[in-house]
Amino acid sequence: MSIKPLQRVAVTGGAGQIAYSLLPRIANGDLLGKDQPIALHILEIPEAIQALEGVKMELEDGAFPLLKEIHIGSDPFKLFEGIHYALLVGAKPRGAGMERKDLLLDNGKIFVGQGKALNTVAEASVKVFVVGNPCNTNCLIAMNQGTRIPRKNFFAMTRLDQNRATYQLAKKADVHVSMVSNVTIWGNHSATQVPDFYHARIKGQPASSVIPDLNWLEKEFIGLIQGRGTAVINARGKSSAASAAHALIEAVKDINNPTAANDWFSAGVYSENNPYKIDNDLVFSFPCRARAEGQYQIVSNLEINEFLQSRFELTEKELKEERDVIKNLLLN
Repeated sequence: MSIKPLQRVAVTGGAGQIAYSLLPRIANGDLLGKDQPIALHILEIPEAIQALEGVKMELEDGAFPLLKEIHIGSDPFKLFEGIHYALLVGAKPRGAGMERKDLLLDNGKIFVGQGKALNTVAEASVKVFVVGNPCNTNCLIAMNQGTRIPRKNFFAMTRLDQNRATYQLAKKADVHVSMVSNVTIWGNHSATQVPDFYHARIKGQPASSVIPDLNWLEKEFIGLIQGRGTAVINARGKSSAASAAHALIEAVKDINNPTAANDWFSAGVYSENNPYKIDNDLVFSFPCRARAEGQYQIVSNLEINEFLQSRFELTEKELKEERDVIKNLLLN
């Protein structure tokens, strides 16, 4: 059996909670396959390098057959050299009394540096997945730091929101989660996101026919998904970690594998020439389909009713406002 060429995967925020759940699964082959040799390039801020040394030791102690190399450090221009995947997990959390504008600017500087490093030293075909919040606008910042990497290779993660919506619909309908398909998250990964039940299907039927409670769908369901991240923080005192790591693995697999017939997945992608008349210079979550490895298209021709349209306008407005805050960080 021939051995596949080594794939280099960079993970930022390597000593954080999401990475702690994510890294062993990558090493175990859950991300790219059980026959794919992996090199991990793990980035952290200098203050967390000692903790990252401990993470490296645990990965070594796991004796993962697919894990051939582990590189750690705090310089993205060194850690991103030759990488094929960049999983940008690390970001500064919002502190007490911090305005959203302050968070955007502080994290924006991080993604300027990482975007420049990717453009300089990563493989030109690198696929970049942004998790660190606010992920849509951080993704926009990173992709604007050069022209060597195509913008279609950048993704902001809304797969966690999709998973949350899938579970809530399955729970309400009292069916297995595998019976729920075509779930879409539109717009920003924030409280303005638009979880779309109109196009979702349960056992192949429209979700609204299986769950005929329109009041629950339009109010409670949407509110549950928009506020789920905050609810997790209130319950455990920390933000989502294991579910975010799982969603990131699924997000990469969504892009790398052909989408099942008549289904789609949600991803924040560059909005240029999109079929839904969203501003052309945003990272906006759309329903997408992958047809070949790394190649996707936005699902077109979905009917957008007044309810959805009104909410599209709110989430698009928020993304435009975020873009205005960080406009000086956009070089192109």
